[in-house]
Amino acid sequence: MRLLLVEDDVMLASGIKLGLSDAGYAVDWVGSAERAEEVLLAESFDAAIIDIGLPRTDGLELTRRLRSRGLAMPVLILTARDALKDRVQGLDLGADDYMVKPFELPELLARLRALLRRSQAATSAILSFGDLELDSANRQARAHGQLIELGPREWTVMEYLLIHAPKPASKEKLLAALTGWDKEITPNAIEVYISRLRGKLEPHGIALRSIRGFGYRLELVSTAPISAAAADE
Repeated sequence: MRLLLVEDDVMLASGIKLGLSDAGYAVDWVGSAERAEEVLLAESFDAAIIDIGLPRTDGLELTRRLRSRGLAMPVLILTARDALKDRVQGLDLGADDYMVKPFELPELLARLRALLRRSQAATSAILSFGDLELDSANRQARAHGQLIELGPREWTVMEYLLIHAPKPASKEKLLAALTGWDKEITPNAIEVYISRLRGKLEPHGIALRSIRGFGYRLELVSTAPISAAAADE
């Protein structure tokens, strides 16, 4: 999942970005509403975290402008203002949630997960496809009750595929979900992660099909897991 952080406090932004990156998100950071508007005209994000107290144009006005342009991505407002009227104004202008500073990172992550679930029409922290389950709250993947070990980027690819299953996910979108401006991943790297995931999913009767010229799709091959002995033959 790719997030845009709009925060003018460099130290706070660095801390939030580090925490979100450690949780598996691709995070890009800008320090003003004007820069955020430029970025959102050119690129797409799964959600935005916007501070109210931005220089020149504040976060409330930025949120209003984004909604007036028809951008429907979830918006989480951050602010030091805790008055009821400020919270109501932020929500009325189009924000989906509101957090008052100071806050704890685990709560920010939980609120983000809830916003992203709602935006993807999911009602649970657990994404599933057949007997494959991805528990975003506990960062665990299981198939037929068996734990599947996933690296951070493997997790991101798997999450994106599950959100879109049974529809295919484009290679371009998968690449965007993995990278921010300060990271470079070649399109061929996606194939490496897909190959690793295939090796972990196929013993559980789940295939990752390549869609020529487009991307990849999860498919159920069987409902019974292959035993460890059979997998080694």
